[in-house]
Amino acid sequence: MATKKTPATAVTPLSNAKVDDLSKNTVDPAGTHLTNNHGLRINDDQNSLKAGPRGATLLEDFLLREKITHFDHERIPERIVHARGSAAHGVFKVYESLSEITRADFLNDVAAETPVFVRFSTVAGSRGSTDLARDARGFAVKFYTQAGNFDLVGNNIPVFFIQDAIKFPDLIHAVKPEPDNEMPQAASAHDTFWDFISLMPESAHMIMWVMSDRAIPRSYRMMEGFGVHTFRLINSAGKASFVKFHWKPLLGVHSVAWDEAQNISGKDPDFHRRDLWDAIESGAFPEWELGIQVIPEEDEHKFEFDLLDPTKLVPEELVPVQRVGKMTLNRNPDNFFAETEQVAFHVGHVVPGIDFTNDPLLQGRLFSYTDTQLLRLGGPNFHEIPINRPVVPVTNNQRDGHMRQTINRGKSSYNPNTIANNEPAQAKAADGGFVSYSERIDARKVRERSDSFFDHFSQARLFFNSQSDPEKNHIIDALTFELGKVKTLAIRERMLGILAQIDDGIATAVAYGLGMHVPQHPEQFTNQSIPADADPEAYRSVQVESSLLKSEALSMANTVKDSIKTRKVAILAADGVNEKSLNTVKDAIVAQGGVVEVIAPRLGYIVSENDKQIHVDQSFLTAASVLFDAVYVPGGTNSVATIEAEADAIHFLNEAFKHCKAIAADEQAMQVLEATYFSKKLPPDFSDDSVISEGIVVSGNAKKLSEQFIVAIAQHRFWEREKPRKVPA
Repeated sequence: MATKKTPATAVTPLSNAKVDDLSKNTVDPAGTHLTNNHGLRINDDQNSLKAGPRGATLLEDFLLREKITHFDHERIPERIVHARGSAAHGVFKVYESLSEITRADFLNDVAAETPVFVRFSTVAGSRGSTDLARDARGFAVKFYTQAGNFDLVGNNIPVFFIQDAIKFPDLIHAVKPEPDNEMPQAASAHDTFWDFISLMPESAHMIMWVMSDRAIPRSYRMMEGFGVHTFRLINSAGKASFVKFHWKPLLGVHSVAWDEAQNISGKDPDFHRRDLWDAIESGAFPEWELGIQVIPEEDEHKFEFDLLDPTKLVPEELVPVQRVGKMTLNRNPDNFFAETEQVAFHVGHVVPGIDFTNDPLLQGRLFSYTDTQLLRLGGPNFHEIPINRPVVPVTNNQRDGHMRQTINRGKSSYNPNTIANNEPAQAKAADGGFVSYSERIDARKVRERSDSFFDHFSQARLFFNSQSDPEKNHIIDALTFELGKVKTLAIRERMLGILAQIDDGIATAVAYGLGMHVPQHPEQFTNQSIPADADPEAYRSVQVESSLLKSEALSMANTVKDSIKTRKVAILAADGVNEKSLNTVKDAIVAQGGVVEVIAPRLGYIVSENDKQIHVDQSFLTAASVLFDAVYVPGGTNSVATIEAEADAIHFLNEAFKHCKAIAADEQAMQVLEATYFSKKLPPDFSDDSVISEGIVVSGNAKKLSEQFIVAIAQHRFWEREKPRKVPA
């Protein structure tokens, strides 16, 4: 039966009565006090309840639990944060036993290969957002050990925005799309985020990282990982050491340019997903070494910063990173939803030999993860989903619940019991039982922060000072871009005040780009994250100068640059190409582990000068320079003439130059380079044979060109040509 349509004239506007009904559920925060969900006025919403300023967070803190519980259940069904991710299976193998510092079995058995499942992700965007957003990246590793699952849940940045977990909902609310219009998606360049950051000087260090090239990695395979928090390692004798976890990629740490990232988002928003999947499918398995910084307990207070402060890192010059094992990802998931989407990580999943510290951000995360999974994965049995199951048997008295899959035999589901011989029984430490570290606690219950948490700028300054000149320029450009999107002038001014505390040069350069002046330095910057009755004087930032002027490990300029494995190289060719010119370079690149694609005016095949068919991988219609790491133009009179006349090919080269990539051309193809905009920027004698300049190689000798081109590709980018050689593309 056809449905009768209502004429447009019959549609009536919402009545006043309905508006009144809605208004009863509308809240305007103006002029109100902060309350919890039951109307209780809150005196301190900035600090969790702890056993002393540096002590453990207390379960008694009902305000923390209510706030985080509500936050954890705000989105269904995707993750609240880290919604967009990609994952792979692999193995981890320790190089030599670490029994002196930990009893963790997977860090002691050199013969064992521990299975792992690793999920990489962006943080702020939804599942449908782009891989190339400027954002921190999640780096979560699930170790399926013989003592149970250990989840190392970290990021590609070693520090975080906030010091206390009670502020996490506020941080994410600020960075997510603004609630009145749900914009912008997967971006921090908007008022609410920078309003929050400008009031939270503790975020200064993290902001330097997020505005750096670390926030736009070339691929997940070329990205560092960090455990962020300070953990403990415990040996068999019960002796503890503090530890920071690192993942060091064997391909080095590399990024893309910001303009390039924006273009990739339009060309292929799945760029990082596709890169990881394709590398594993081709057998180019991604590898990282596990690094640890070990600090004896007795050295806890010897640093200029607090080890429990998650906005601080431990410079490698002070505590070197020991590389203790290698992780290899060698298998893609069989089903994205069943594995990548349903995997449940939890910072509280530890094994004997690894324990927590009183880092107040870590303490809050211990509660948050399980609570989140209860909603996202349907209930308390999410550990029974195959990807989350440990490789060892699970035997306990937990029963029933939504989606229960285990069939438990017997009468007893309690302990102690006599019916089942008191089984399952508690395990002694000698039998692998987990024993919490016996830490002495003697403190008052307070909502305070330790005085040692009030240095907000020294490591932000250290990070900036450690960058190369191109990296510094990128940070300044990123800050100018982000703050240029902020509409509220007062927020921009506050951020310039924060930047001035880090470095006068940053503040001045950003202010110039915004058409503003740097405000006069406040004597000290007050952290706005203070309780209602607190004396603001007690919350002023402490100005500390780091004894380190620079840390080489903080700059990507010092990363590995000796390999072109998995680098993608485009060869621009057409009918009449010189086969030797093309294949000599192609074969040399492939022999070094590179990936080569032939780009031509049309798909199918092109015909060489000697009538050989050459397969075309992409046409200029589907290819884009931003999806490649380097580009080569081979010789051949007809091919060169066609490429020179192809506007998309010239744009391809101009854009590759703009993004500082390696470019090579056979000497016969010099007329193609001369057709580009950037040819005007090259030295007058550039057409000479075997010339290499600023990452551009030209030679009539294909073998010599190949060798020089491979060296250039391994450098990843020639950032030095970026500022003086800006080229429209």
